[in-house]
Amino acid sequence: MTAVGTGKLANLRRDAGYTQASFVAAFLKEAARLGIPATTGVRQVRRWETGSPPPLPHPGQQLVLEAMFGLPLAEMGFEVPAHRKAIGEGISDDGEVKRRTFVTHSGAIAAASILPDRHGPRIGAGEASELRGRLQSLYTVDHVSGGIPAKARAQKLEHLITTILNESVYTGRIGQALQTTLCELLCHRAWFGYDGGPPEEARAVCMEAMTTAQLVGSPLLQVRALNTLSLLSVDAGRSWEAASAVENAYSLAQRAGAGPTVHLVISLREANAATSAGDLSGARRALMRAVSYQGRADGEAEVPRWARFAGPVEVDYATAAYHAKDGKPARAVPFLRSAVDGLGGGYTRNAAWYRARLAQTLLATGEVEEACHEMTGVLRACGGVSSARLRHRLSAFEYAAKAIDHPAAREAVDRVRHAKASA
Repeated sequence: MTAVGTGKLANLRRDAGYTQASFVAAFLKEAARLGIPATTGVRQVRRWETGSPPPLPHPGQQLVLEAMFGLPLAEMGFEVPAHRKAIGEGISDDGEVKRRTFVTHSGAIAAASILPDRHGPRIGAGEASELRGRLQSLYTVDHVSGGIPAKARAQKLEHLITTILNESVYTGRIGQALQTTLCELLCHRAWFGYDGGPPEEARAVCMEAMTTAQLVGSPLLQVRALNTLSLLSVDAGRSWEAASAVENAYSLAQRAGAGPTVHLVISLREANAATSAGDLSGARRALMRAVSYQGRADGEAEVPRWARFAGPVEVDYATAAYHAKDGKPARAVPFLRSAVDGLGGGYTRNAAWYRARLAQTLLATGEVEEACHEMTGVLRACGGVSSARLRHRLSAFEYAAKAIDHPAAREAVDRVRHAKASA
């Protein structure tokens, strides 16, 4: 039976996201990078985590452990004799606990040199994990309340992480984790800007996210940023740029060995770009790819958090957009209904988006009363949502309904105006 670690080292390992086996692999990699002839194995890790007291790592192992976690060995639950407590002070290469200046400006990030004569708070795996938890919570804020409040929280978190990178002491590995978290945060902000505006700011952040993803060596985060850039480019009327972003995203995803769900997201962006440009044959091809990827995505073991939204709902929604662009709104309606019905709980903003589009499409088919009924449902459900794109859709419905001489249309227009004035 595998021993389950309960000591301080076990907690540090779990907080950093390691299993015992993956921790051993990371240990060996760190030792090689530091040029220290130290090794360990799963059995040794178990003894460190379950021993009472745990056996003391030899000096080389101590150097590697302290470099990995940014903590002295004594704070990992080991009883360390006095002559061993300062052993880590001699490390002098990139694995050293050090300060990095991480400068963010003009859409680029640069890592500055080591500043050995300065000091700051020590950041380890626990603090890095807590920051990632705050990053993950932004998904819920976005889904429930919209991009505007999510962007405000993201900006505060970005300031905090940048300050930590500038003013704290951490190992090279922790620094890499913090930089990756910052990159994901920039990807978040680009998406929030797409939803909440202004578009110029969202575009600038998107470019910064792509640069940062290159620097941290994450092709999948580059893919994420390119997907958002494609959406922003469509809105800006840059059809060539939207298509180029999609092609580059496909190339990077293939290079990274991404699974079908990531490819599904890219194909949906491809369909959106082609549909918006009026390339209906290209949109059909992209939708066929999307259906193929979606069919292969069921049961996929590892999917990036940012891609988990993609599934049958989004394929239906993209198909509806294709039919609407083709001048056949009646064909779009059943796909929109399926998308609205299939959206799970917790997606308040997207549910309002999709239902507002359904209301617009029903209006285009002449189903005035049904369209106004859907819009009434949108207004009831979206009171806590702050989204510029949703506001634009409400305005589009209001404009179309004003041209219709029908009591339900007039009543719906009044409700939309009241909702916009109250927002």
